[in-house]
Amino acid sequence: MQPLEIQSFSYDDRAGVLPVLLSALADGGGWVLDRRSLSASTVEVSVEAQLRSIVELYGAIIAAGLELTRSSHLTLTDLCNCRKHASDTIDLGRLVTLRLEISFLEEMNLHTLMTAGAPA
Repeated sequence: MQPLEIQSFSYDDRAGVLPVLLSALADGGGWVLDRRSLSASTVEVSVEAQLRSIVELYGAIIAAGLELTRSSHLTLTDLCNCRKHASDTIDLGRLVTLRLEISFLEEMNLHTLMTAGAPA
């Protein structure tokens, strides 16, 4: 099964967010399969979880301080609805793989605007 794509961003420092996120994912019932840097400002984390713990995992991602895109919220909401309507233990034990992409954004201020050469 293809991993579900979840895009997120944060204005906070990468070194502060990642340890909190990884701990929150584990506490939310997820297993981190892989973590890698895609660029200087983007990290990808592959997470696997049972459908029964998807609500906790969704909450853990939000509690770690990440902002999700609209489509990512909809994807996770759909999974939560699947969990709600799962009929038996086999369905709840089904594994779901998420590919969580996190972009670390700098807050725009006068200094960053001037150094980037952007028009005022």
